[in-house]
Amino acid sequence: MRKRLIVSAASAVALLLAVPASAAQTGPGAAGAGDAYYPTYGNGGYDVSHYDIRLKYQPATDELEGTTTILATATQNLSRFNLDFALDVKQVLVNGRVARFAATGEQELEITPDRPLAKGAQATVVVRYAGIPSKVKRYGFTAWLRSPDGGVAAGEPESAWWWFPSNDHPTDKATFDVSVLVPDGSQVISNGVLTGQTSQAGWTRFSWRENKPQATYLATLAVGRFDISTDTTPSGLPVYNAYSKDLGENADAARASVERTGELVDWLSGYFGEYPFSSVGGYVPNVTAGYGLETQTRIFYGPRQFARGANTSVVVHELAHQWYGDSVSVQRWSDIWLNEGFARYAQFLWSEHENEGTAQEIADYVYAAHPADDPFWTVKPGDPGADNQFSGAVYDRGAVAIQALRNTVGEDAFFRILKGWPAERKYGNATIQQFQAYAERVSGRQLGDLLTTWLFTAGKPALNSAGVPGTAAASVAKVQTQPQEPKSWKAIQQTNTVHEAH
Repeated sequence: MRKRLIVSAASAVALLLAVPASAAQTGPGAAGAGDAYYPTYGNGGYDVSHYDIRLKYQPATDELEGTTTILATATQNLSRFNLDFALDVKQVLVNGRVARFAATGEQELEITPDRPLAKGAQATVVVRYAGIPSKVKRYGFTAWLRSPDGGVAAGEPESAWWWFPSNDHPTDKATFDVSVLVPDGSQVISNGVLTGQTSQAGWTRFSWRENKPQATYLATLAVGRFDISTDTTPSGLPVYNAYSKDLGENADAARASVERTGELVDWLSGYFGEYPFSSVGGYVPNVTAGYGLETQTRIFYGPRQFARGANTSVVVHELAHQWYGDSVSVQRWSDIWLNEGFARYAQFLWSEHENEGTAQEIADYVYAAHPADDPFWTVKPGDPGADNQFSGAVYDRGAVAIQALRNTVGEDAFFRILKGWPAERKYGNATIQQFQAYAERVSGRQLGDLLTTWLFTAGKPALNSAGVPGTAAASVAKVQTQPQEPKSWKAIQQTNTVHEAH
């Protein structure tokens, strides 16, 4: 018996050696991208290069039918892989062959191709599906927003699940084609450039293309009845803005703000460098959500952003994200300061431009407005945790940290950093640590203590520590008493509802 076992084991070893190594190592891709804040978001084992999304949508009933074609490359030998998706799936094809699929967890679509995918192989994945997005809840909410005349997809960190299957994490960017069939009279807004509009038998198809890499949460879709405004910036960039026809009292204030997009994007280019995309604009649908979102090239604005009148500050904030957040995206969600701190700081710069308070005055005001025992100082902008990802401290303390950086490295180096970073990481992803290394290289200064104090340490930084809002001892007395509120402060604070989606 012992001898037979030995022989059998030897035979098994010989058989294993006869199997190609690639087959022996084939396995499923991870069901998450490895992000500590959202462990189930995104997936492993492949990299998406393009999404082709074709939809038919009925605004009256919120019924959506779709076929999404995904072009991807396997990054390992794959026996199975996942997509993030929440609607009902009818069929999945991988490289033209019917694949098995199953819905697992909250938003996992588990796909088993007819044949395993070899590492480095390109794959075409076709998913056919249907559903009523507003009735589908995951983790207790839906990111699909209903309007009186249609629906809107705009949310962070998730919104794709309700209208197209994807690898839903910022590290897997791709280009997009979005083509949507709607009843005549309705219009479709999405990212990039409108490449076609055709009508037949009572239906109109709108086709949009975003030809630069885009994170999935930055893809947006809006169906409804809009007033459309098209133009070009002084530098020749196409501008496409849209406003729901039923915005009521907010209509004029919204238009007075968003119509300045062309002017503001050219102004921001002076600080951040060449605008990284082929079009720019925004849309204001009639939804109850009050937040704004930097959806790539076509910014979403909730109408309540303009309930107190025109607000160019929020437009500056969202446009700044086109560089800081969209072109250069977070490597992991804990790096959110690279998005929100700099978008908020752009508002500080706009305040300076408008003579409504300098960046230094705003930083001093924020510092003095929060006593040492204020919970504001317990949030660490460099790693706030998922529950505090969009806390006001990430914005305000994060922006004061940038003013501290400016004071530390000096004006010339600071503005070279501000413009050079988006060029250094264009269309890619980055961490705070990589930003620190870049800023140190440009400035010739060691910044570890400064950024550790402001971004990664709970508690109010001491007035005499490196990088406090002021630049010299004289400024200490200045911030010991409450400075006067800058004229721009209320408009800046309105942006604090930016990501209050659910």
